[in-house]
Amino acid sequence: MSTKLSLDEIIDQMLSTVGDSKEQIFEISEKSRKEYESLQKELNEVRDNVSSVIDKTERTEMQARFARNRLAEVSRHFKDYTNEDVKKAYERANELQVNLAVLEQEEKQLRERRDTIERRLLQLEGTMERAEALVSQVTVVYNFLAGDLKEVGEMVEDAKEKQQFGLKIIEAQEEERKRVAREIHDGPAQMIANVLLRSELVERVKSEQGMDKALEEIQDLRTMIKSSLAEVRRIIYDLRPMALDDLGLVPTLNKYLSNLEEETNMNVRFSSLGQSDIRLSPNLEVGLFRIVQEAVQNAYKHAEPTDVQVKIELKHSYVSIVIKDDGKGFDPSAGNENSFGLMGMRERINALGGKLTIDSAPGKGTVIMLHLTFDGSAGQGSDSA
Repeated sequence: MSTKLSLDEIIDQMLSTVGDSKEQIFEISEKSRKEYESLQKELNEVRDNVSSVIDKTERTEMQARFARNRLAEVSRHFKDYTNEDVKKAYERANELQVNLAVLEQEEKQLRERRDTIERRLLQLEGTMERAEALVSQVTVVYNFLAGDLKEVGEMVEDAKEKQQFGLKIIEAQEEERKRVAREIHDGPAQMIANVLLRSELVERVKSEQGMDKALEEIQDLRTMIKSSLAEVRRIIYDLRPMALDDLGLVPTLNKYLSNLEEETNMNVRFSSLGQSDIRLSPNLEVGLFRIVQEAVQNAYKHAEPTDVQVKIELKHSYVSIVIKDDGKGFDPSAGNENSFGLMGMRERINALGGKLTIDSAPGKGTVIMLHLTFDGSAGQGSDSA
């Protein structure tokens, strides 16, 4: 009993230390990100100032050249000009020469500041990437320490396999969370920020360029908002396709694959055999949909196929799915599962009680076949009544 309490205390201390470390790393990441955004804004301003100074310098240099020519002309024929004319010519040439020197010095300082900011931005990018990687790693450690691996322990016999499997699950969860966060940050969040910025410019455009230009800006804003809304809907669909609850597995797959074909350069063909209106239990429909989604996404990201075929045969007692692509293929025995894609599909089908086979070779494409049997109660379609 005392050993257990001692172990619990050690774990609590480790959790506290790891949690504090995670917060500190996160603060470093956030400070770096804020400094990066501030410097990026300053860099844009400096670049604009450099361009403006260059224009002023060119104009001033041309004026100075004319002033020097004027002074030379007056000096050669000073008898034809009054003292006041000579004085004005000299002062004008001197003034422009001083202004030119000032502008050249300002341009030099701005260029140096621009180079300094660009170097600092590169450093901050490295800091943010390392901080994000550390946060992800620390989160994996924290979740592993705090998680309950008893259920996973019942599925595996070897303690080392249990540890590795648990870590892979947590890593996959963290990667998915990070992916969604990145998609929201890089997609809708950026678009909304742009909409806010552009909306502040509408009034200025109206006053400076007129109502027609302002209306064009408003039309652009509408387009950006529509695009942002579509991106939000896509992210929500990736998290949980609502059509799965309303329509069932086959129609949802058909819709998903059609959208994928529109968004990529792949030719995606889908065919259904058997009784497509059969409804399966929610966990079966979600699990099978995710396996197909993972398979076609893996093909798109890694195999560079031009043609992808998905066939499903759905009956009251079983479902069979074949996903075939003409991509570059791979050697299944060469340990390509580090991406967790194939392993994720296998774990899903194992959890559902089915079988999954993968047939592939370099340059020969890939065929993924899965088969799942179930009793009649899994079907809830109209003709199962």
